[in-house]
Amino acid sequence: MKVAAVKSPAGLGNIVIETRPDPVAGPGQILVRVHASSLNFHDYAVVVGQIPTADGRIPMSDGAGEVVAVGDGVTAFAPGDKVLSLFFPNWATGRPSFERMVGVPGDHADGFAAELVAAPASAFTRLPAGWDYREAATLPCAALTAWRALMVEARIKPGDVVLTQGTGGVSIFALQFAKAAGATVISTSSSAEKLARLKTLGADHLINYKEQPEWGQAAAVLAKRGVDVVVEVGGAGTMAQSLQAVRISGHISLIGVLAGWAGEVPTAVAMGKNVAIKGVTVGSREHQEDMIRAIEATGIRPVIDSSFPLDRIGEAFAHQAAHKHFGKICLEF
Repeated sequence: MKVAAVKSPAGLGNIVIETRPDPVAGPGQILVRVHASSLNFHDYAVVVGQIPTADGRIPMSDGAGEVVAVGDGVTAFAPGDKVLSLFFPNWATGRPSFERMVGVPGDHADGFAAELVAAPASAFTRLPAGWDYREAATLPCAALTAWRALMVEARIKPGDVVLTQGTGGVSIFALQFAKAAGATVISTSSSAEKLARLKTLGADHLINYKEQPEWGQAAAVLAKRGVDVVVEVGGAGTMAQSLQAVRISGHISLIGVLAGWAGEVPTAVAMGKNVAIKGVTVGSREHQEDMIRAIEATGIRPVIDSSFPLDRIGEAFAHQAAHKHFGKICLEF
């Protein structure tokens, strides 16, 4: 089979396409022919060496494909079934724990930048009905992170005001989930063109954060007394503005560090507002199954920016690094 492998030292110029022996489904495993994957910041961190991995690691946490063989004892899937990977294959249900959050494909173990993958049947769910492989491959990391941030941790309800940041995969899914739940959405971007596209997806209010550096206060004014929930993708570099935006006793789901891994945060504001700041890293199998049912009920579809073949994976990551995309970048095999 053909795979993409990250050679040491990691970097976009050191992702090598090579041939490896086809895997075989062992007891409790299924053999999946991978048809699509999608790029996440986590994958980028792996391929550029921000997250150290073993030499020759096959990257990509997301994968959608067809079952071609099943190992002994497998009853959940059969050859021909369409399946979707889990970011945390060992987290079935309950709250996060160390044991449940190990084994991430493309990081702790080889991932889905491969034509064939053998893994436990429990590491997969079904696809949403009517979705193709490329669409489904956008879900395991980005969509599930947005789902857990809003529906599991913040528990949004109709009438809530949700603030989303930017136009990456998580933020767009957050916009879509929030609107489907009956919330009002305030979205930020530095691009007038991207803001216009967010409007077509249902954003109720738009803020250009380059034109309004104090965008947190602007969001608070739009929401009257502050927003109920912030989907915080920037990290330390944007947290101060998010704290300005959120209402007293509001909720900030911290799901990214795009604007800084560490830095000064106005803790007095967080304390004074009694804000709940909850770190969110993707979710469980149960969360993914709930999300898929919700997607089928609401008719939500992913926003896909572009697709690349496996042998152009380096170009795909370069496109991601340029920050010009809107929505998800995919690989199609």
